[in-house]
Amino acid sequence: MIAPERSDSPPNPGAPHDRARVGDDQPILEAHQLTKRFHGLVAVNAVGFHIARGEILGLIGPNGAGKTTLIGLVSGTLEADAGELRFQGRPILELAAYRRAHLGIGRTFQVMKPFPGLTVLENVAIGAMFGNRGGEHRLARARERARECLEFVGLGQRIEQRADALGGPDRKRLELAKALAMQPTLLLCDEVMAGLNHVEIEEVIEVIRKINARGISLLVIEHVMKAIQSLAHRTLVLHHGEKIADGPTRDVLADPRVVEAYLGRRKVAAT
Repeated sequence: MIAPERSDSPPNPGAPHDRARVGDDQPILEAHQLTKRFHGLVAVNAVGFHIARGEILGLIGPNGAGKTTLIGLVSGTLEADAGELRFQGRPILELAAYRRAHLGIGRTFQVMKPFPGLTVLENVAIGAMFGNRGGEHRLARARERARECLEFVGLGQRIEQRADALGGPDRKRLELAKALAMQPTLLLCDEVMAGLNHVEIEEVIEVIRKINARGISLLVIEHVMKAIQSLAHRTLVLHHGEKIADGPTRDVLADPRVVEAYLGRRKVAAT
């Protein structure tokens, strides 16, 4: 098993039955006034949000809005200039990325860079040896977990193939498998559906549903609105590094500020 099923949280009203149950206890992640500057340019400006246990939070906004920067601040690959960040009630802003991973924060990367020269299985086994609670310290167990994760994302037939020989869609699945092998309780997904066709998008949506059904909370960056509408319990919208909306997905996507800043351009282009 990748992660245990949750059965102790009340259902989220209006959520499809195949989504994980969203708890009403302390949020798994809380961010307050998170700020990041690059050489004087404010990329993320005093952004606050939370993620409930078992929830999928969508994160959308125009290119350059600060979405990937925000994920970097949560995962620890970027250092915040100001703000507060708590994971399961614990302050983590001063922790290095690897220590946050050991606590249960996993992520995928928009630019996919598998370990060159290693097989698909070996790539994922590295994730298993590195992750939550320090990872699996026995190679045999790490490889077993890697096989489980690869079967879960649909790459079970490619375990002995070199990872750097995979095509784009399979590299997306590999990113998910590497992150899952770390046994996260919170998974940050950065555009795992970008560049996929309609069939591939549906397949990845189903994989994310299954991940969430195992009790894993997710923060999902996507430009694919079908995915956001299908998956996200709530949606957070950034524009020029600032939060302009945060709430139930249907309400957020109908917000005039969101339509003007992000969705309106797409509607105009489609007409």
